[in-house]
Amino acid sequence: MGAAIAEFKRNGLAGADTAAIVAAAGVAHGTFFFHFPTKEHVLLELERREQERMAVELTRFFARPHDVRATLTEAVRVLEKLERRLGRKLFKDFLALHFSTTRPPSEEWANYPVIVAVVEELQSAKERGEIPADVDVMHNGVSFLVGLYALLITIPEDKAMRAPMIAEYLTTYMYGLRVISPGAT
Repeated sequence: MGAAIAEFKRNGLAGADTAAIVAAAGVAHGTFFFHFPTKEHVLLELERREQERMAVELTRFFARPHDVRATLTEAVRVLEKLERRLGRKLFKDFLALHFSTTRPPSEEWANYPVIVAVVEELQSAKERGEIPADVDVMHNGVSFLVGLYALLITIPEDKAMRAPMIAEYLTTYMYGLRVISPGAT
């Protein structure tokens, strides 16, 4: 797994060479395919691991007092932290996997710990009265994350350009959730 991730960081998923991966891992070529039928399956395993790690981080943050904007901002922060850790090339492949037509059949959204953490937190905000009762927080949480994935794949790396685009995205979603400001009637 580590050898595959290092190769993906250097060359991206499409350019990754399984021969280089098995050489770096010190295993036979067939061993790779015994564990991972395709290179995409390595990425799926990485996704599973990272989803669990990020969900723990989000849940820890959500245990402290915060508002809806902080919920969404924290989701952005953990994804940007993942981007720094994986590098831009692997991060793009990681997120592009969500939109891939070659991705193995999709599971239920509940199998994605980050989605579960964000949706549950939005539901808690709804129960606290910060989000109106008629807002579908599951739909909004999933579409927020999918849109965020697409945005992070496509926006420039330049922080001066990136920050305002992300801020505008967060503001747009706040309007979509129709967040009720404290003290509003």
